[in-house]
Amino acid sequence: MEQSVAGVPGLPSWLQPSSWLRRVGHWLYPFALGGTVTIFSLATPQRPPVFMFEGLPGEPPWALTVLMMLVAGLSAALIRRSRWPLFVVSLVSWLALSMMAALFVASYYAGAGRPGHPQAPGRAWPYFFVATALVGLPVGWSAVHSDLLYEGMTGGVIFGGAMTGSFWVGMTVGLPFLFGLWVRARRQVLEQLRDRAERLEREQHERAERARSDERRRIAREMHDVVAHRVALMVLHAGALEVSTADPRTAEEAGLIRTTGREAMQELREVLGMLRAPDTADGTVPDLTPQPTLADLDRLLDASRAAGLPVRRVDRGQLPEVSLSAQRTAYRVVQEALTNVAKHAGAAPTTVTLHHEPDGLIVAIENAPPPRPVPPVPDSGLGLVGLAERVALAGGTVHARPRLDGGFTLHARIPAEPPATVPA
Repeated sequence: MEQSVAGVPGLPSWLQPSSWLRRVGHWLYPFALGGTVTIFSLATPQRPPVFMFEGLPGEPPWALTVLMMLVAGLSAALIRRSRWPLFVVSLVSWLALSMMAALFVASYYAGAGRPGHPQAPGRAWPYFFVATALVGLPVGWSAVHSDLLYEGMTGGVIFGGAMTGSFWVGMTVGLPFLFGLWVRARRQVLEQLRDRAERLEREQHERAERARSDERRRIAREMHDVVAHRVALMVLHAGALEVSTADPRTAEEAGLIRTTGREAMQELREVLGMLRAPDTADGTVPDLTPQPTLADLDRLLDASRAAGLPVRRVDRGQLPEVSLSAQRTAYRVVQEALTNVAKHAGAAPTTVTLHHEPDGLIVAIENAPPPRPVPPVPDSGLGLVGLAERVALAGGTVHARPRLDGGFTLHARIPAEPPATVPA
């Protein structure tokens, strides 16, 4: 599969080069680099570096100059395949005709690495040391044995020659080499940041999926408890009717109902047992206590108050007939909201409002801004994910948003009866 090319950092989307331009630039780059090195190789002193500051009796053969220019440009164009031809040619062209273009480019790639295949930093240092010696010593020698320096200068002729050689080393080898090292380090940092961002995104996705899976298992346990209880009652009534009735046809139908109910209970245990299995894989006993409903809400609020959270309850509207599953969902909404308030707002005043409607229940939890700064606590952000999954399975919706004054609001609408089909 073709990988997408990342955009240029710092540029807006409308200035980002297209993939077509990138491919053209990638194809033209070796030719452009080779041509540039070839052209700039002509702008050289046209003599060895030991005669840098003094002329030669005659000009070097033009064939040698053209040959060195072409070889330097070709080695630069092949930089994507290997760096060592450019390293060798740059030193040879420097010692022969003081060509600096190939030396400059080779020093850069010694620090930056081969394009697309950055090498280990240790492989760049041998070239740096060799190039430093082959540039500094001949230039310093030429400066000492020419009219550039004089005996009465500050520090003496030897010091002046050393400074001249160091200057040439810094301009032709040191600066491009250091810039290449900086480019290499920046590439490595960006690659590490990219890998880290991808890893964190995968981990966040896995945590979200795990939270949804856990919430579905908890709902499955509750469904098993409720459905199994109702079917068990049906089986008992059918058995009692089968024994007490005098009508053979009624007794037969009651027996069929009892047998079908037992088979349904067995199939329900087998299907939901697979969802319970991960919770008991480590040998722990699953929680078999009854799931809380709205009747247990005051106990939850009292526990929050005992922990230092000022919370009050407000009931509005007439209490309709709400299914047990809707009550359990409402209880979990309040429980998760109070947990988030305790973690992120401390002892902020909180109001739990239950608005009873004919077709359902609206649960709203609002907390004021924290009275004092709350130290940050580790938070995966998955509590609301699982809560939204639970409410969606009940056919409702959840909305959570911060308030302008620094508080927070959680609003959930839960139908009075569960939907006929589970939302996808």
